[in-house]
Parts: sequence; C-alpha cells; structure tokens
Amino acid sequence: MPKRGFGDVELRILVIGSSGPSQFLLTNFILGREVFSEEVYSIASSQKNVGELVGRRVAVINGPNLYDKNLSKSKMRKELRRSMCLSTPGPHAILIAFDLEKISPNDMKTPKLVKDKFGESVLNYTMILLVYDGCLRDRVLNDKVMRTDWHLRELVEQCSCRYHVFSKNWRNRSGCRELLHKIERMLQTMGGHHYINRSYKRAEESVRNEERKLRKKRQPETGRTCQELEEQFRGDELRWQMDAYNARVGAEIRAEAELQNSWLRTSLAVGMGLGFVAGATMGMIIGSVEGPAGMAVGGAVGGFVGGASGAAAQLAIKHLDDRVGSRPPNFNTAFINRFYRAPPV
Repeated sequence: MPKRGFGDVELRILVIGSSGPSQFLLTNFILGREVFSEEVYSIASSQKNVGELVGRRVAVINGPNLYDKNLSKSKMRKELRRSMCLSTPGPHAILIAFDLEKISPNDMKTPKLVKDKFGESVLNYTMILLVYDGCLRDRVLNDKVMRTDWHLRELVEQCSCRYHVFSKNWRNRSGCRELLHKIERMLQTMGGHHYINRSYKRAEESVRNEERKLRKKRQPETGRTCQELEEQFRGDELRWQMDAYNARVGAEIRAEAELQNSWLRTSLAVGMGLGFVAGATMGMIIGSVEGPAGMAVGGAVGGFVGGASGAAAQLAIKHLDDRVGSRPPNFNTAFINRFYRAPPV
C-alpha cells in the first residue's frame, strides 16, 4: 500500500473565539454549510464537525468562547480538555477568530491565554482570523490590519503576522483557497507535523484506552454482524461490505471515546482526592497539639479544606508535566519552557 502524503491526511483545525459569534461564522465559512446559526454567540460544550475545505478533508473543533461569562472556571477547564480530546492526536492549525471592528482589551490578551492553556509552542501553529462586514478589499484591508490600526497589528504580530480576513457573509467563500494555502504554508514551516505536547499525548492515550474498552464491549455485536455479512456476500463484495462496516464502527467508537474518557472523567476527582489526603494529613499534624481528639477533628477539617483546593493542586501538578514545548531547539529553551510557564488546562 502506498504511503499517504500530508495532503491525504484529514486536517484537524481547532477554532477558538474570545467572545461573540466570530468563531462560529468561521466554522460555517470553512465547512461551507450552516453548522451554527448566525444567532449563536456561545456554546456550552465542545463540538467537532467534518467536511471539506477546497477539496481537502477537514475536521473543525469548536470549544466555548474563552471569555464566556456563563461558564464556570471548572466547566471551561473541562471543555478545553474536551476540545483537546476532539482534536487528538493534535491539531494541524489553531485559528483564533475575532470581529475586526470590535477588538477589545481582552482580545489583545487572547493569544497569550491560548498559549497558557494549550502549551508554550502552540502559537507556532496559530493564525488570527478576522471577520469583516464591509466594502474594503484586499490591499486596503491589509493596510488596515498591518499599518493603520496599531491594535490589529499588535494582535497579529503575536502569531508571527499570520492572519486572514473573511466575510461575515460566510457563504461568500472566495477566500477559502487562500486560507487553506496559508494553513499549509504554516505547517510546512513546522515540518508538516501537527501540534503536540504532553497534554495532547495524555489525551490521545486516554482516548485510545477508551477505544479498546468500547471495542471489547461491542465484540458480540460486531461478531454477529460479520457472520451475517459472510452469509450474504462473497468475494470482493464481502470485502467491501466488511471494510465499510469496520470503518463505520471504528468511527463511532472513536467519536464516543473522544467525548467520554478517563482523562475527562477523573481529572477533577483526582485533584480533590489529592487535596483531601494532603489537607487531612496537615490537619492531623496541627491537631496533634490538642491530643488525640484534636487530631481527629483537625484531620476531618483539614480533609475538607484540602479537598476544596484539590482541583487547583491537581492543575499545578499537571502543569509541571506540561511545561516543555514540542521539539525545543536547544537546552536553554527547554530549561526556560520547563520552569517559566503559566499553567495549562
């Protein structure tokens, strides 16, 4: 079987928004269909949709807007993790979408926030997407971004001046081919590899483990179906039917594993458990001053306090594992990445 080239691989695109409808209009623009209505300004759960961009197979992953005030911090943290699971083993491109006419102070901080959440090297795979509703075109728009409006220039410079402007009328897809070329050129500078860090490796491992469990669970069903196919078909037709069935089952299992796996289920629970044990131990030490009764009371109180702060402790522990970015160019960069990064999700 010939080796597949990069152009044959499904392009995984993680789309991120700070606020408003921009990222959802961008998803419609990329896929060429109305995945989200134009009234959608936020979503509560991360989603994955597949389609084509200028003949190239793509999977577009949307998470909640980063500044969505309707989501708690714990819910946002979980959904960002879910978006990572949906884009495993790693995205080929991260597109951050804004309304060109409504850039806010928060928007200026978004690339840094994305770096904090997804890893030190993520901006090497990131492009700014600006949705625009007006009559300016091409050179005038480029001058507006790079020369006239300093805040736009400052925003795109955080992603090495990679940006693309698309129409708020997403059905006007005249810029699709140019967007795809920009994504492919960005990937070429990274050796054609998708983005990956330790969090993505853990996400992929968890998804694969879940896949194995689901396959085992469905073995009786798949065995019966394969037997029925063998009774109905012969030769090439049988092979075609079996391949189609196995592909469908594999896609269903993968989709379920991405949405529900141990990395998503246990992250906060583990954090609370660690916090409870640590808090109880500290409480017993402090309580020992008052004797056995004080140890019991101190242990119980310390456990509850520790459990409440356990999620934060787990995030700190998780951060220590994820501070080295992918393919550090030298020892100094590796050292800086290891100890001077804000915690990821």
